[in-house]
Amino acid sequence: NGNFYIENNKIHQANISALFNNNESLKFTVNTSNGEKVTTLFSSRAKPLVKRYSFIKGYEEGYLDFYSSKFNNNSKSKLKIYNFKLKELPVLTKILTLASLQGIADLLSGEGIRFDELEMNFKNNGNTMTIDELYAIGPAISILMSGYVDQNKLISLRGTLVPATTINKTISAI
Repeated sequence: NGNFYIENNKIHQANISALFNNNESLKFTVNTSNGEKVTTLFSSRAKPLVKRYSFIKGYEEGYLDFYSSKFNNNSKSKLKIYNFKLKELPVLTKILTLASLQGIADLLSGEGIRFDELEMNFKNNGNTMTIDELYAIGPAISILMSGYVDQNKLISLRGTLVPATTINKTISAI
């Protein structure tokens, strides 16, 4: 259900919503004003949207909340993904998850390592995506990264992995 307004082959206004099974939903909006285009997207089914990014592999489940503001071909965006799993992780990451019982359970199940939340603040300028901050928090491991992705050429990410997140939270509360 929805409507949109196209001018010169570009969407200027849009308000679209859809319902899936089990009260799951999709909502997409675009508003253009004074040369700035603001886009929002919420989906209870994040996987088809996340698959677009080649540097995220083995993604399963979760829901997605996205906000972007674009002006003069430069955009600032915030992506949040909740309650998801990653099946394909670097070997070092898998080893670090073994520092917690939850990490061991996640790896043995074969379903992937669970995360409660991911938030990514990034900018796009031409073919380059600059990731100002990406953090993912889960019961077995947490990740904090920054870097850039040059479309189809180079990926440069650096950051920190913290194993046994649940244990660390418990100890810090004491």
